[in-house]
Amino acid sequence: MKLENKTIGFGLTGSHCTFAEVMPEMKKLKEAGARVIPIVTHTLLTMDTKFGNADDWVRQIKEITGEEIIDSIVKAEPIGPSKQLDVMVIAPLTGNSTSKLANALTDSPVLMATKATLRNLSPVVLAISTNDGLGLNASNVAKLMSTKNIYFVPFGQDAPDKKPNSLVARMELIQATCEAALDGKQLQPMIVEKYKYMQ
Repeated sequence: MKLENKTIGFGLTGSHCTFAEVMPEMKKLKEAGARVIPIVTHTLLTMDTKFGNADDWVRQIKEITGEEIIDSIVKAEPIGPSKQLDVMVIAPLTGNSTSKLANALTDSPVLMATKATLRNLSPVVLAISTNDGLGLNASNVAKLMSTKNIYFVPFGQDAPDKKPNSLVARMELIQATCEAALDGKQLQPMIVEKYKYMQ
C-alpha cells in the first residue's frame, strides 16, 4: 500500500489516442489509496477528435478522481510553494511536451506542475506517447532520462513496421513506476517491447 495517503498530480497532454488507455490507470491509483489531482493541457480541454469529445474526457477525469481539474498555469503555480504533491505523473506525455520539458519551457498547466514538483525534489513519472521518440525528440528523451528525480514508465516501439520512430509507454505500469520512484528507483527494464504487448 505504498501509495496510500499519497497525493499524486496526474497530468494529461494531447495524445488523444492514448486517453482511453490512461483512464483505467488513473483509477488504479485512486484504488491504491492515493489522492489524484488531475492537471490538463488546453488541448485536452478543448479538442474533440475521433478518439472522443473533450467534454467526455473531462467528465471521466472528474468522476475518477473526485477532484476539480487544474486547467491553467495560474492554478498550477501554487503546487510548488504548497509542496502538495508526493509524485507528479504525466500520462500521456506527447513529443511536443517532451521537447518543452527537456528545454525548460513552461507554457501549460502540466509543465508548470512538473516544474513545481522538480523544484521540491519530488519524483516526476513520465509515460511517453510520441511519434518522434527515436527521431527529432530522441535527444530530448535522453536528456530527461539523465535528469535527477525523473523516472520513465517503461516504453517501447508501438508500431516499428509502420512508425519506426514512435515510442509509447506501457501505461499499465504507471502505478509500479510511481511506487519505485518513491523509493528513488527507476522501474526496470525501462526499454520494453511495447508492440508485442499491443498484439
